[in-house]
Amino acid sequence: MANFALIGSAGYIAPRHLKAIAGTGGRLLAATDPHDSVGVLDRHFLDVKYFPEIERFDRFMEKVRRGPEEGRVHYVSICSPNYLHDAHIRLALRVGAHAICEKPLVINPWNLDPLARLEEEHGCRISTILQLRAHPELIEVKRRLAEETAGRRHEVQLTYVTGRGPWYHASWKGNEERSGGLATNIGIHLFDLLLWLFGPAGRVELHVKEPSRMAGFVELERADVRWFLSVDVDDLPFEAKPGASTTHRSIDVDGAEVEFSEGFADLHTRVYERILEGKGFGVEDARPSVELAHRIRTSPPGRGSAPRHPLAEKETR
Repeated sequence: MANFALIGSAGYIAPRHLKAIAGTGGRLLAATDPHDSVGVLDRHFLDVKYFPEIERFDRFMEKVRRGPEEGRVHYVSICSPNYLHDAHIRLALRVGAHAICEKPLVINPWNLDPLARLEEEHGCRISTILQLRAHPELIEVKRRLAEETAGRRHEVQLTYVTGRGPWYHASWKGNEERSGGLATNIGIHLFDLLLWLFGPAGRVELHVKEPSRMAGFVELERADVRWFLSVDVDDLPFEAKPGASTTHRSIDVDGAEVEFSEGFADLHTRVYERILEGKGFGVEDARPSVELAHRIRTSPPGRGSAPRHPLAEKETR
């Protein structure tokens, strides 16, 4: 049985990690979060040591690493805000545990090489959650694309709207320095998917950059992609209602939509299964999407010469 600890246990994504830990037969020994609304822990585990202060959590980790094997933490799951991922990965490695980090692994690509060196130094692995690569329908899409004639280019249109209320911009997620902005916080899974399916990125254009909306163009090895990201409920193709889904995702390849709206419930568990088998997505898997998201958010917005996503023409409100 693998022993886990969790950083960021009061956050939005923590329940998926808790479910994955329980679903793979793991045991959660400790959790930390400065916000003490952590009753979600009781859904799967009733004996978790909880620490509101990261310093006390760190002390606990240092203590158990020197104790008997059955009480040591083997994996630290990291669900903290994006700008803290690098520091919390380092904490995990320093106490002799493997790190399992939510997306994005880091905000800035120059943090990747130091983490790779720390992996070697401490003899521990860093894994990240690229769950779309574990989606059965998307695995099948990748298989079909691999069988195509070499050199064929595709026309791709990516649309991802996930409506958020005013709280979003008041939180760390609305702070580009802390979240990486929409391209990194919202879009990185989809950019990773496109890179995984169609190869490395070349030319990049940024057409729209607003607090709630981004749009642009990226040339991949085997595809030209127009993309649009938004957290504005007015960009949804349906009326947003409290308590109902406020997410619309669409990837259109050569005029045909790639359907993958179902099957998300257990993707974190599938990724955890891969990690426990020694097949997790590591630093080098995360690198292309981290680099692309950084290129996008640091590009000057303008019209450019590439085709624009239809929603990029929508007037700013």
